[in-house]
Amino acid sequence: MTDKRIDQETGTETTGHTWDGIEELNTPLPRWWLWTFYATIIWAIIYTILFPAWPLVSGATAGILGYSTRGEVAAEIERFNASNADIFGSLETIELAALPADEDLHRFAISAGESVFRNNCSQCHGAGGGGVQANGYPSLVDDDWLWGGTLEDIALTVRHGIRNEDDPDARWSEMPAFGEILEDEDIAKLTAHVRSLSGLGEGDADGAVLFDENCSSCHGVDGMGDRFLGAPNLTDVIWLYGGSEDAVYESISQARFGVMPPWGERLGEAQVRAVSAYVHSRGGGEDMAAE
Repeated sequence: MTDKRIDQETGTETTGHTWDGIEELNTPLPRWWLWTFYATIIWAIIYTILFPAWPLVSGATAGILGYSTRGEVAAEIERFNASNADIFGSLETIELAALPADEDLHRFAISAGESVFRNNCSQCHGAGGGGVQANGYPSLVDDDWLWGGTLEDIALTVRHGIRNEDDPDARWSEMPAFGEILEDEDIAKLTAHVRSLSGLGEGDADGAVLFDENCSSCHGVDGMGDRFLGAPNLTDVIWLYGGSEDAVYESISQARFGVMPPWGERLGEAQVRAVSAYVHSRGGGEDMAAE
């Protein structure tokens, strides 16, 4: 039970609660604060009616206005695409070999391609295209290309991907797992020979014979590789999975089978060409005339 009374000092009614002889005054809230509080309640009700607000089992209330942040982003993308329709059209139809000669279009392609790359490719190849050797994601800034580094070659790889089951025109090469064919001792000798091709360690005479019998049909007698087959050059210092003795041994014994998805349908031809131009510009791209 409470004993309310009027405080003589302030003239304010007490709440009737007393703690250690101290009474609590029932001081009313300022009117401006109350009206502000009531206004926020009213605004909240109006907001939930007009805009998406209440979560449901499979979505949320749409609101009378039907506003959507996704819709706003989609509209902005559509506006951007419409404003750049002409230049994207030019990018889709130009011969890729002639793209570098059109300075404005080439500059636009590289800029647009960087955005495409960051959104779709950097997760594997790194933000700058440097690759992740330990996981078999190739560097795109060097001049070592399995299937060629011209704009056309890069675009074909981006468009169809590598060793995937989704696109019948995907780049395809498959190295057998020699651990199922050769003895461990032979693989060790072959490892020594392969590493010696790029100046890593001493060669092995028996390994050279094994290379000629098992590897030269794809990598060439001199180990320079074959771009038509997607067989890497073994004489440089660029290794997709590392050039250490253990890494090369594992590559020979277990084989590697990196997969890249096809991006043609997902990106569209203009963006495929744009990201190809960006990758080509990173420093490892090859001039068409050099082919």
